[in-house]
Amino acid sequence: MSGLYKIHSRVLLVLLILSVFSLTSFSPALGQQKNEQKSGSKEEKSKQKDEDILQLRTELVLLDVTVVNENNQPVKDLKQELFQVYEDRILQKIEFFNREEVPVSIGLVIDTSGTMRSKLERVIKASINFVKQSRPKDELFLIDFKEEPTLVEDFTDDIGAIQDALNDLVASGGTALLDAIVVAAEHAHKNGKHRRKALVVVSDGLEEDSYYKKEQVIDKLREADVQVYLVGFTNDLDSSGALFRRSQKSRAEKLLKTIADDSGGRAFFPKDVSEINEIANQIAQDIRTQYVVGYYPSNTRKDGTYRRITVKVEDGNRKLVARTRAGYVAKGDQPGQPQPGSRPQDHK
Repeated sequence: MSGLYKIHSRVLLVLLILSVFSLTSFSPALGQQKNEQKSGSKEEKSKQKDEDILQLRTELVLLDVTVVNENNQPVKDLKQELFQVYEDRILQKIEFFNREEVPVSIGLVIDTSGTMRSKLERVIKASINFVKQSRPKDELFLIDFKEEPTLVEDFTDDIGAIQDALNDLVASGGTALLDAIVVAAEHAHKNGKHRRKALVVVSDGLEEDSYYKKEQVIDKLREADVQVYLVGFTNDLDSSGALFRRSQKSRAEKLLKTIADDSGGRAFFPKDVSEINEIANQIAQDIRTQYVVGYYPSNTRKDGTYRRITVKVEDGNRKLVARTRAGYVAKGDQPGQPQPGSRPQDHK
């Protein structure tokens, strides 16, 4: 078999997987039931084919990439040849590239602690505006958090239900920001029906009551492969620091930016609550103008190490910046258990 034929076969198989997954989610039990209906050599051939497909699904790494210009505006209609993907500084061969708009599973995570009382009304209005920009096949859920996170409205494509739930939010109590992010990410990963998942988190960044620490949150987000967009109203926090200690405001902003950047999302720090509506529009646009880039890692070892990813876009003299998740853990998963972030692409 020629090298060219192998490459074409591999790409065709990837595309077949992606389109099949958009029609139905993979079920090991269903696959087993179908195999039982076949006999002899047909059963063995089917089993081998399924294992080959599952192995490819496990190896393929898919990245959701946002490209922005020097004005931080998303750039559309870029061609594949302008993209370069590096894993641990080694250039990878792009095997899959897509810029279609696809449905998204989105979680709204709203801080309703006492310190958000004066801002909550504007936050709710902006959140409703964001919800109205969702597409028909999108699904959303709502979590609010005080001392602990609460699932207010589960996944739904009924934007009216989300709007009603938002209007019922009331501010009081403490803040468990990191716990809320973890709970929301796990809920999106386990229950979201679309491959692409994102969280929109609105808070003042004041962390008081969480069980989870920053490093644990980042690990959880890497496992779940969820992009996080954080809106931090940090202006009301104490900005006075000490010689060897950052101010409360500085610590909060660093925390939010670190979490957002590592997930491939973005952090916003409005100076005034009046900016929240424009930020909601920017987040919606960000989510809608992403590229999907897929590659098979040249390092095929499943050794549990963390692989760092960098995406570069070169387009003449234009200064473009690509944002995507910072990396993934190369786990030795069993067949049928794809790595987080390597599940096939949804299609409309």
